Amino acid sequence: MRAYLRLLGSGDFARVWFGASVSLLGDGMTLLALSWLVLNDGGTAQLGLLGVCFTAPVVLGGLAVGPLLDRFDKRTVLIADSVLRALCVASVPLAAALGDVPTALPFVVAAVYGLLKMVPLAGFPAAIPQLVDEPDLDTANALESLSFSVATVVGPALAGVLVGAMGAPNVLLIDAASYLVFAAVVATVRRPLAPPGKRAADVPGEPGTKTSVRVVGRDKVIVVTTAAFMAFNVADGMLLMVVGPWLAKNELGGASALGALMASLAAGEFVGASLAGARAGRGSVRRIGWCQAGAALGFLAVLAASQPVVVGIGYFCVGLLSAPMTVWAQSLRMRRIPPEMHGRAFAALRTLMQGTSPVGSAIAAPLLLHGGIGWTAAVMVALAGLPGLWLLRYSGQEETPPAGTPATEERTEVG
Repeated sequence: MRAYLRLLGSGDFARVWFGASVSLLGDGMTLLALSWLVLNDGGTAQLGLLGVCFTAPVVLGGLAVGPLLDRFDKRTVLIADSVLRALCVASVPLAAALGDVPTALPFVVAAVYGLLKMVPLAGFPAAIPQLVDEPDLDTANALESLSFSVATVVGPALAGVLVGAMGAPNVLLIDAASYLVFAAVVATVRRPLAPPGKRAADVPGEPGTKTSVRVVGRDKVIVVTTAAFMAFNVADGMLLMVVGPWLAKNELGGASALGALMASLAAGEFVGASLAGARAGRGSVRRIGWCQAGAALGFLAVLAASQPVVVGIGYFCVGLLSAPMTVWAQSLRMRRIPPEMHGRAFAALRTLMQGTSPVGSAIAAPLLLHGGIGWTAAVMVALAGLPGLWLLRYSGQEETPPAGTPATEERTEVG
């Protein structure tokens, strides 16, 4: 607890963390509001398409985000992103106020969200090593995960109530306002979040962007953990974007049930991240592997489709075991990747991991329609669990210095 209180009193880090938490609160409401809007108008097939729009553009956007974060002050990038997304999300309630929401508009908003998603997802982690001391990385990364968990406990649950009270389009106004709050808070950060030095691509004889990617790609620890997370996110995309909303509408009673499931998942993430970041330490590939394999078993709860308590417990277990994976792996990357590569590396790695969610969204709908919930659950468990067991083969290798990293000889502490 002392580690958390120290960081939350650190000024600039606390400001960025608070702004991100507010923005994520709005995001949690928007995901449910758009899903419900599309589900009511177009059914399960359209819900799958919305999931693809939310996640597929992440790959394209992620290609541009890394160089921007390594070239410009991260405050400027985060503020511009927040203002642009506020305008985009606000277009839905504006269209509703003027008459009717065009059928394509929710999908366009989802696509823009996906295109820009990597800006905060890579920007905040890339800024953390500039905002906190090295021993506090696990705690800072846990707080980043906790901000997501706390916001999404409140966001979906509140949205489930507000969608019925004020309509899905109007709920999106709250997300638009949350983006503006984030922009205003980041603007008050006093510490420059510029790159830690002249970019490697600008230094003669030093590695540029392509070389940086090759350097990270030669780090076996980063490669295997990233591949395992990519597979896990396919299953996670199936659960969050298609299976959960389908269960809520057809088996569990409506939007409020979906909000409760998402809140249960986030509550598990809150507990898991709290435990993972309570004390400083090194990320462990073995611990990540066991957590991923354990989280996979939580997907089996969807088989109890008519028992909301059992399904909710499964969601909680998925969150409880997946949150520490994120905390430990993120600290591992921060310690192994040179600071001048953080923007590009985090954008590239998170793009790869987030970019697999569209696969889950795309295959879940036909699996549900033609194979039923049983086959869908089996596919989710296999995709999430088998890579976790595979990670156990690489236990202990996080102590091996990254191969080919220019800063290896100068760095005595590696994940």
